[in-house]
Amino acid sequence: MNYNFDQVISRFGTNSAKWDGVADSLGKDMIVLSVADMDLQAPPKVVNKVAEMARHGIYGYTDPFPPYYETVQQWLHKAYGWDVPQEWIVFCPRIVQAASVIIQRFTEPGDRILMHTPAYQPIAGAVEINDRKLVESPLLLRNGRYEIDFEDMERQMQAGVKIVLLISPHNPTGRVWTKEELDSIAELCIRYDALIVSDDIHADFIHEGHEHTMIAKLSEQVADRSIICTSPGKTFNLASLEIANIIIPNEQLRERFQYGLRQAGIHNPTFFAVPALEVAYTECDDWLQELRAYITDNISFTEAFFAEHMPELKIVRAEGTYLLWVDCTAYSRNESDLIEWIQNESRVSVSFGTSFGAAGEGYIRLNIGTPRALLQEAFERMANNYPLRHQ
Repeated sequence: MNYNFDQVISRFGTNSAKWDGVADSLGKDMIVLSVADMDLQAPPKVVNKVAEMARHGIYGYTDPFPPYYETVQQWLHKAYGWDVPQEWIVFCPRIVQAASVIIQRFTEPGDRILMHTPAYQPIAGAVEINDRKLVESPLLLRNGRYEIDFEDMERQMQAGVKIVLLISPHNPTGRVWTKEELDSIAELCIRYDALIVSDDIHADFIHEGHEHTMIAKLSEQVADRSIICTSPGKTFNLASLEIANIIIPNEQLRERFQYGLRQAGIHNPTFFAVPALEVAYTECDDWLQELRAYITDNISFTEAFFAEHMPELKIVRAEGTYLLWVDCTAYSRNESDLIEWIQNESRVSVSFGTSFGAAGEGYIRLNIGTPRALLQEAFERMANNYPLRHQ
């Protein structure tokens, strides 16, 4: 079946954080390639299921029952070859909420929590808003590819780190960590007694030549100190339905996390969340296969366009996600210059690098999970105003 990912659908007037938010602050003439949700409709079978539930008309409290857990089990087995007992699975609306609860329950104010930077800021923000110390271990850019600086990471952990917050695949750089890299991370966490909290929300977008490994699969010893956060939110564009699956093999850790959820008053899923997940995970494989191909083509289109019209800008080759990290330092290392060119003159909204930490200055992140026509118009605007434009 062919799905029409080329269809441009206006999201104005839908309370879209991405489009209405930018329109409210910068004007409705902007093209938005920032917030990491897709401008593509969810699978038709999910849309039909949500509509069917809506027509029921009674939107009372809901709970996750055995079919939810069975569906998540089946998905983890099918997608990652990971066999997970039902009792390991804990429902939480959002991964950022889960991270915050984990930080509150497993650390004390002032404790050190490590992330590899540049880093996805809502997770990093959860560290600081809970009065913990964010420890940055900067990734090294070598030959156009980001790598973990394990010497720096170990130095930081020797000074005391309670949690390593792993973004896997990495946002914004698009790295898919190899099994060897994950082994090295796990080894350090065992040596220095740190909890591994892995945000795997982009794990269903892995590009050719790369393979995603859930870090908890490495060994029972690693699983025993791991919390894995998954969700259909990115994969099937269901972010606002709010459903995440938090996989916690260690019973004691799981009970403490569940207690933290109760403390925060987090329990019932929204009326539409579980039905949407169940249909997405069991009936939409063909849709996801076509979507992945479309994302791959969008990456190729973006790389070709930049090479022709803005060759000084270097796109970091994404190994996973539908996000592209772009090195703009050949034009300017000052974010104010990038804002003037891209946002003010070209009327395109992107995620500017410092929103991922100071190490991101001079970079931008592009969300290419959008119809090709929107991408083309955005890039043409940028190229027409490009200060180093080639005649």
